[in-house]
Amino acid sequence: MAAGHSVEVDPHRWQPCLDELLGRIAGRFGRVEPRRHAKAFVVGLLSDLPRKNCWTIAEHAGNPTPDGMQHLLARAVWDHDGVRDDVRGYLVDQLGDPMRCWWSMRRAI
Repeated sequence: MAAGHSVEVDPHRWQPCLDELLGRIAGRFGRVEPRRHAKAFVVGLLSDLPRKNCWTIAEHAGNPTPDGMQHLLARAVWDHDGVRDDVRGYLVDQLGDPMRCWWSMRRAI
């Protein structure tokens, strides 16, 4: 698939998985607000928005401004490395073989 092409993602298929993953990373956020913004940000990234930036994702989430999204990305306190590790662990659990997952990730870099 060429860069810039979008892929249609059915929310009914991924919503339970996203909820499970967000449950895993919930403790990596010191406050509930950044955790909620993280969920909204990921949902916005997975949406069919034609342009994806803090403004459009915030509007998609029902927020009047992108302040919360920008705060999440620039100033909020959360465990970035822990979230990365939790997401990797989730993928390993879903895909099965940790070496296959690592190799796939390494090849993409």
